[in-house]
Amino acid sequence: MAAQATLHCLTGCAVGEILGMIVGTAFGWGNMATMVLATVLAFFFGYSLTLRGITKAGVDFRTAFKVALAADTLSIAVMELIDNGVIAVWPAAMNATLGQGLFWGSLALSLALAFVATTPVNKWMIGRGKGHAVVHRYHH
Repeated sequence: MAAQATLHCLTGCAVGEILGMIVGTAFGWGNMATMVLATVLAFFFGYSLTLRGITKAGVDFRTAFKVALAADTLSIAVMELIDNGVIAVWPAAMNATLGQGLFWGSLALSLALAFVATTPVNKWMIGRGKGHAVVHRYHH
């Protein structure tokens, strides 16, 4: 269940992270602006996927929003910390362009490492009835 919750979270985070990195890199923004955009979009898309599932189950938006915040905030934060940390310390990754393998390779590896680091966090939260354990109640 923890791996599934992390994969769900990673999907939204990856969409936002990749989109943010592409936009920032394409427009020639600095590293900090690109990273901030990517992080904001990762949270947006991560929460959006959860909101979509909960509201589809007939839950009102306000309740769904509270559930999504409670379920995803720590997971997305850890994922973003690892993902952005890997990109920040990888030599030249922040200066790579969209046409370079370094851009895509470092991004793919950073997301994979974020998945590995976040799965135990989700397992811990689910074991305490938090995180995606709360969301799971709305899917059945």
